[in-house]
Amino acid sequence: MNELLDGLWQASLWLAVGVVLLAVTRPLLVRLGGAGLAYRSWWLLPLLLATLLIPLPQVALLQHVPTLPLKVVPEAVEGLPASSLQWPLLLLLAWALGASLCLLRDLRAQRRFERGMGGLQARADGSWQASGDPGLPALVGLWRPRIVVGPDFDQQFTAQEQALILQHEHSHRRNGDHWANGVLLLMRAVFWFHPLLPWAARRFLRDQELACDARTIAPQPALRGLYASTLLKAQLVHPVAPAVCHWRSQPVLKERIAMLKQSKRKALPWVSGQVLVVGLCLGVGAVAWASQGGAMAAGPTVAVMDREIRVDKMPPPSYPKSAFEQSQTGVVVLRVDVDAQGAVSDVRVVSATNPGVFEAVSIAAARSWTYRPALKNGKPVAGAVRIPITFAMDESDDVTETAR
Repeated sequence: MNELLDGLWQASLWLAVGVVLLAVTRPLLVRLGGAGLAYRSWWLLPLLLATLLIPLPQVALLQHVPTLPLKVVPEAVEGLPASSLQWPLLLLLAWALGASLCLLRDLRAQRRFERGMGGLQARADGSWQASGDPGLPALVGLWRPRIVVGPDFDQQFTAQEQALILQHEHSHRRNGDHWANGVLLLMRAVFWFHPLLPWAARRFLRDQELACDARTIAPQPALRGLYASTLLKAQLVHPVAPAVCHWRSQPVLKERIAMLKQSKRKALPWVSGQVLVVGLCLGVGAVAWASQGGAMAAGPTVAVMDREIRVDKMPPPSYPKSAFEQSQTGVVVLRVDVDAQGAVSDVRVVSATNPGVFEAVSIAAARSWTYRPALKNGKPVAGAVRIPITFAMDESDDVTETAR
């Protein structure tokens, strides 16, 4: 439970770093590579979150991993206050409720938009014609994206204008923009509490439309004026469905028209632009990955220490109430990684003689312990300790450790 909350907190911090970095670098990216390069730079956010799921290499093992046994009996340990035990659960429930409500809201909006289209009829040009118009033309759907036009599409637009609109929506589908919107839907649900995500979502969707306009008009620059007038002929739409790529939306209309009026600028070659974006993503992702723990000691080499890890503060865990009521005993063996500052960087269960009973309280207690780090050549270094925790009903009980 605590690990999930810690992971959400760390992911939220790095998500904020990524959003701020993109906001700062966007003008430079647009100047160097145009709207397409700025849109591709949004890959930074999901890649940042993905790097946080990659575990760090294990710290180097000491020549002799110190063993610090600990015995816990009900009479010797004061139970933690009920409120401190409930806070993680309450926070987790609040996050789950918010994520569920946010996801349900977006799915209902998508369903409402699709119902507003009414019946669909296939057209000869490969698109679909709706009997209603909740904000068409648009690329609608995630698993089976379809280009849907309104009932007055043929009367509202000329043949050349229709071709431009369909090229625009085909470009959305070929580029996988509907999948990008699906990823955005999930991120908005998971990080519903994040203060920067609403702005990031709006800016992402605007860059998506600008990039699609640039891809559509690049092979036919002489049609810029016609493209702009076609945008103005469509009805005003405020996107309300998460898996819809609208032909025209009011919040970004002025920016799209302005982009079309600009003369074609010489930008970075496509490969150079890709290298720039990939380098940005990999660089920031590497920093985020390395930030998960303390020192990264590579390789399985064995280190000889001048001084082994020593205990600073090591309050014992609470005896679980359910285990006490059922007179359950057991041994949990932990491996605790300690960084060069003496703080706990990671806790793992090596073995447990009564699985599922004592592990949670053992890990929770271990994360609060502090140590004096091991010394090598007179300098503090990261290391690890092995801690068997015996849960006994009284001091005379001797619980056999079955796993090493």
